[in-house]
Amino acid sequence: MGSEGSCVVVPRSFRLLEELERGEKGIGDGTVSYGMDDADDIYMQSWTGTIIGPPNTVHEGCIYQLKLFCGKDYPDNPPSVRFQARINMTCVNQETGVVEPSLFPMLANWQREYTMEDILTQLKKEMMSPQNRKLAQPPEGV
Repeated sequence: MGSEGSCVVVPRSFRLLEELERGEKGIGDGTVSYGMDDADDIYMQSWTGTIIGPPNTVHEGCIYQLKLFCGKDYPDNPPSVRFQARINMTCVNQETGVVEPSLFPMLANWQREYTMEDILTQLKKEMMSPQNRKLAQPPEGV
């Protein structure tokens, strides 16, 4: 048996445990973080992510909480991602806070090796993009 094609498919639970561990350790510069909502959920479906708004954008100083839901088919399919508070971004539904896969390439072109961390990091990059960095934001608490 040759070494090529040694693509090991990591089971969902292993993958999520790996992500949980990474999330608990803290990632990079700390502007993006995530953790599991319910330690007793054996399916590890509900997660909360946090993005600290990048400097020199309208999001600076804001702390955004997101809900990530990893269905039973994660990581083969992407999680659903929703901002808890209203945010004005080109890839986010204004009414629901849902990150629209059709407008967010990482979800639209999901690959199994992508992680929740990648999504949060990419959303933070999106906040810095020319089309989002200056967008007027909805008033707080609306």
